[in-house]
Amino acid sequence: MKASDFFSLPASLARFAPHFRPDVAPWEWLKHIAAACATIEGNTAGRALPPGVRIEGPVWLHPDIKLPAYCTIIGPVWIGAKTDIRPGAFIRNNVIVGEGCVLGNACEFKSCLLMDGVQVPHFNYVGDSILGNRAHFGAGVICSNLRLDQQPVVVRAGDATYETGLRKFGAILGDQAEVGCNAVLNPGTVLGRRALVTPTLAVSGYIPPATIAHARPAIKFIPRRD
Repeated sequence: MKASDFFSLPASLARFAPHFRPDVAPWEWLKHIAAACATIEGNTAGRALPPGVRIEGPVWLHPDIKLPAYCTIIGPVWIGAKTDIRPGAFIRNNVIVGEGCVLGNACEFKSCLLMDGVQVPHFNYVGDSILGNRAHFGAGVICSNLRLDQQPVVVRAGDATYETGLRKFGAILGDQAEVGCNAVLNPGTVLGRRALVTPTLAVSGYIPPATIAHARPAIKFIPRRD
């Protein structure tokens, strides 16, 4: 299971490529987000901000980004071109975002990497997670990033078990993976490219590419045909 099986770092994030090798397990990228963010130099000093916007620490925003009436951004944070930051977004501590993304209203982002075209539009939590190109969350999707027993997170894929060594690990979504409204991705959930989780499910483990996880009555996978 390699990062290259799930996504390719887009050209917009090429400056961070030395930190994210394609030949390692995708969750290994989580361990390097902080180091990648340590290279960020802020560009917001002196920028006129709406009264309800708070920016602290090194924050780099592409010049074409329009800030909403209110949001909080605590660096280190890097956000690429044509990204829509919506009211109430809370973006904090080691966040990298590519081009053309949506950081939605009342959404929280922490220690995560979002590639190009990612849409996280309404009432979502994305912590210690990686979302591939054009991944999409419905309203209310939560990436749970800490086990109740606070033990290191393991990834289960069929008969295989992978020790990640990570105490905090939310979810990894391959390119074009989608999650329906109010679903919960338990710690260590991994979705292949174009995998889909139907609304309101709580899922764990590995969901293969181009399959749909649904409950009838237990969680099953069926091929995705679109």
